[in-house]
Amino acid sequence: MRALITGAGGQLGRELVRTAPASATVRALDKTYLDVTDGAAVRAVVGEYQPTVILNAAGYTAVDRAESDQQAAWRLNAVAPRLLAEAASSVDRCRLIHVSTDYVFDGESPRPYQPDDAPNPLSAYGKSKLAGEQAVLTALGNRAVVVRTAWVYSAHGRNFLHTMLRLMREKGVVRVVADQIGSPTATASLAEMLWACAERPGLAGTFHWTDAGVASWYDFATAIAEEANARRLLAAPAQVLAIASEDYPTPARRPRCSLLDRRSTVAAVGLEPEHWRVRLRSVLDELTRG
Repeated sequence: MRALITGAGGQLGRELVRTAPASATVRALDKTYLDVTDGAAVRAVVGEYQPTVILNAAGYTAVDRAESDQQAAWRLNAVAPRLLAEAASSVDRCRLIHVSTDYVFDGESPRPYQPDDAPNPLSAYGKSKLAGEQAVLTALGNRAVVVRTAWVYSAHGRNFLHTMLRLMREKGVVRVVADQIGSPTATASLAEMLWACAERPGLAGTFHWTDAGVASWYDFATAIAEEANARRLLAAPAQVLAIASEDYPTPARRPRCSLLDRRSTVAAVGLEPEHWRVRLRSVLDELTRG
């Protein structure tokens, strides 16, 4: 397997590099070495390397900022995936595995979303990610895999975990919305699933992957406080207060319940997700080791 990883400097890209299987020859490029919005650069890299699979970990992930920076979000989340897919289409048997989000849904479903449920994004971010999905599937057909995930975090990069730890250290008290429901997902879990997709050449279509279990952002923050305190990552126990979404208005609207149904993915790739709290402990152990 000749794998090209884009967005290699981000939290997911770094994890993909770290967890690459022995069977993979990897070329990992961050934005310094490959601007995925530059069609000529994308074609040149893909044409020269001739990968058998591209794992696209590049993307615009600042959900609120995307509302005022829609052009930048669209370039990274909609245009770049199309360029990568078109470049992949010119290489014999090259596949593209593209990462998307639960935010393509409106959160009004009474059950976890299945891969073939109709999207209805509420935000500029969600709309740009949906356009990227559609572009990849249109350009590559049965050589494309779209993986939707949710609430991704790791020991590195900018994410909810690090924001909570910083606020807990600075303020001692954090207020977190309790009426938005999802499944926190560690990057290690997501990377393992993406490599499982890469190792199955016949796999194509749209799949859902998150860690197991259900949480609100308040639940997630409470678990972070408890587990971080147990590892002495906080100077003193932090207090987490539950608030409603209306008490914390944001530029971007978020789905109230964006649980993703993973059953078809489990059947296709043979992986069973661990509970999100188990994964959280592993990430905090990593932080503890430094």
